[in-house]
Amino acid sequence: MQILVTGGAGFIGSNFIKFILKKYPNYKIINLDALTYCGNLKNLSEVENNSNYEFVYGDICDKKLVNALVKKVDCVVNFAAHSHVDNSIKSPEPFIKTNIEGVFNLLEASKEHNIEKFLQISTDEVYGSIEKGSFDENSPLNPSSPYSASKAGADMLVLSYFKTFNLRTLITRCSNNYGPNQYPEKLIPLCILNILKNKNVTLYGNGLNIRNWIYVDDHVNALDKVLHKGKIGEIYNIASDNYKTNLEVIYLILDYMKKDKNFIEFIKDRPGHDMRYSVTCDKIKKLDWQPEITFEKGIKSTVEWYLRNFDNITDCKTC
Repeated sequence: MQILVTGGAGFIGSNFIKFILKKYPNYKIINLDALTYCGNLKNLSEVENNSNYEFVYGDICDKKLVNALVKKVDCVVNFAAHSHVDNSIKSPEPFIKTNIEGVFNLLEASKEHNIEKFLQISTDEVYGSIEKGSFDENSPLNPSSPYSASKAGADMLVLSYFKTFNLRTLITRCSNNYGPNQYPEKLIPLCILNILKNKNVTLYGNGLNIRNWIYVDDHVNALDKVLHKGKIGEIYNIASDNYKTNLEVIYLILDYMKKDKNFIEFIKDRPGHDMRYSVTCDKIKKLDWQPEITFEKGIKSTVEWYLRNFDNITDCKTC
């Protein structure tokens, strides 16, 4: 199988590429990435000399390039996206361009070349907040930020290409990811690096917003199941049972790093901040998938990685 992975130099995409090349040594992967601020080819240093791996610098908004690459492959797996909610509030336009227009380009090329499978990597944020219970794949979409709205728009485009053009699409919607080598704008790596720099850890509002955390290895394992066993035209939620408030997450990190709670600084809440995310995973569990990494084990591994690699991590303007 030949796969075009877009956004493969990012956190989740790079982990997916390494997983696939290790599990399926006969597969070939083309990685198309624009190398924006959170894309880093160092994430893929262990496969850069693999004869079945090729990197192409470019943007999914480049129609000509996208068409030329899609023509070469059997499947498209799209990770490419602007994904930081705060950035989408400050400047929504890049999110609309990449997350919607870029996906449109990929879909058009995939339709033209009769791609075997098109896997869109989405997010549980498209459902919005839920006070109690959990969303399933048939729940209405109710995004709160320009980021989640752009992802919801992309999902609707993907579904329309399945229904109208019989494009063989799949969609996954995952909960919050974490793990080693995540770009330090997200809560967990930002918290760890700020503590290492002896800086405060800021939390929006009262810090009681609830997220369901999944270790990145569990996520890419789920993506493998969907790509190979998923039913065409379907949506699959991906999550674990690691429900934590943002405050609980910070407490665990502080405890592990033997720091006190004085590092925490509460700041004004951001606009449209969802209170609680929760999705059911009954459908993907039928594909013989279960999350394996507990939050306690995963956070320990993550903190230890940042401790070992602190001196080699490129500085982050949000840190």
